[in-house]
Formats: sequence, C-alpha cells, structure tokens
Amino acid sequence: MINALAAHFTDVVVLQEQPESKAVFLKRRARKLGWATASGQLATMIASRLGKRFIRRRAEEIIREHGVSTAPNPSVAVHHVASINDAEGRARLVALRPAVVFLISCRMLKPETLAAIPCPVLNFHAGINPQYRGLMGGYWARVNNDLENFGATVHVVDEGVDTGAILYQSRQVPTRADTMHTYPLLQTAASTGIAIQAVEDTLAGNLQPIDVPAASRQWYHPPLWTWVWNGARRRIW
Repeated sequence: MINALAAHFTDVVVLQEQPESKAVFLKRRARKLGWATASGQLATMIASRLGKRFIRRRAEEIIREHGVSTAPNPSVAVHHVASINDAEGRARLVALRPAVVFLISCRMLKPETLAAIPCPVLNFHAGINPQYRGLMGGYWARVNNDLENFGATVHVVDEGVDTGAILYQSRQVPTRADTMHTYPLLQTAASTGIAIQAVEDTLAGNLQPIDVPAASRQWYHPPLWTWVWNGARRRIW
C-alpha cells in the first residue's frame, strides 16, 4: 500500500510504530472478553504467525496478479515512533504538516491524538464496513458464508472502531488456497486503487461518503478452538 501511494503522490512519509507487546494485548482483550477467550485469540495469533511460512507460493501469486510490490521503497522516508498516541509521536506527526493522514494497521488513535491532527484522517480496513468492523473481516465473511462481503474499506477515522464515514469499498473472491494467513494480503493488494482515489479526493477537498445500510458489528480474532473447528469441518482456515 505504501508503494502504491508513493507511486502516485509526492512527499509520502511513514511513521512506523513499535509493535504492541502481547502482554498488553492480552490484558486489554481480557478486560473486554474474559481471560479464556483472550488467551484463545492470542493462541490463534501465534499460530497465524507460524503458519505464514507455508503460504509463500500463494502470497507470491497475489502480489504478481495485482501488480504490487512489497519491497521497501528507499525514496520513502520512514520515522520510527514508539506510539502515535504518545507526546513524541503526536509531535512528530504534527511537525510534518500533512495534507492527509492515511492509517494502515496501526493502533487506534486516542481522541487527543485525533484532535491534534490538522487534516483529514483516513484508514484502510481489511473488511467490509459496517458489517465486519474490527479484525479478520475476510475470515468472518467466509465463516458466515457471506462471500459477497469479502473485501476492504477506506473510511474517515473517528473515535470508534472502524465506524467513520465510508468512502470506498472493494470486493474480492478468495480461492481455495487462501487462508487467514493470506486474506489480508489479498484484500490489501486488490485495494490500492480505492486508497489512491480516497487520497486524491481528500487533496481535492472532495470527500463524498457513501451510505451502507447494513447491520454494524465488531469482530475479533477467532479463539484457537473456533479456528481449528472451522478449518477441520468446513475447510475455512
């Protein structure tokens, strides 16, 4: 996504956060969903990371089919921050005086961070909003036999979880070779066009949200036992 944006716009700068520790993730998720579910979700995340080594061929196919590149672009400046929500991260962002901020797989912005940003803030979400807000949108669309809503969304960022005004959506058809390990790559590689269009609209002062009259729901990682059951019984991994 960064390479696609950098190919169409000048002065693209990346602020890259440090990953959140698993301990912090587990405690936060346990407060919301309970320790058993949170532990099961963490187990799925670990299994997902270990499983990535087995999907290299499919990942290469996706990259080739959609004409994208995952190679680091030396022309794009990358600044490392601990968190976009701490004082240093906010100061670094504001100092850049951005015309638009585009979020990809980062922490939720705290209200004070969002308020400090002097421009529109957009987000790329690997799921169709509002039906599949949160995490693992492609996986849950398949589990729900809702393939017509396997896709991605670019939306304006507000204080909720993927609840901001929807700008563009794209839909894909996963193959039998796709799994939880490749859904996000497929959704992202196939959606660079809507990201570019949304940024163009923002720079032109022409944001036009669309209305999607559907039920809204937030999703999380499946606990390990749910993931294994769906994989073994329904071949949805």
